[in-house]
Amino acid sequence: MTKPSSYSTVNMVIYLIYSMSKWISTYFELLPSIEIPPIPASLLRR
Repeated sequence: MTKPSSYSTVNMVIYLIYSMSKWISTYFELLPSIEIPPIPASLLRR
């Protein structure tokens, strides 16, 4: 039997991965409309 605390942690990690993948898919859908991606641009400014 697993403890309730570990179960909630696993649930939180699954939700985090799900939301991250959703955000990444949305980002790559919007990417063609953006000339320079924000992350490389911020790295180049430094």
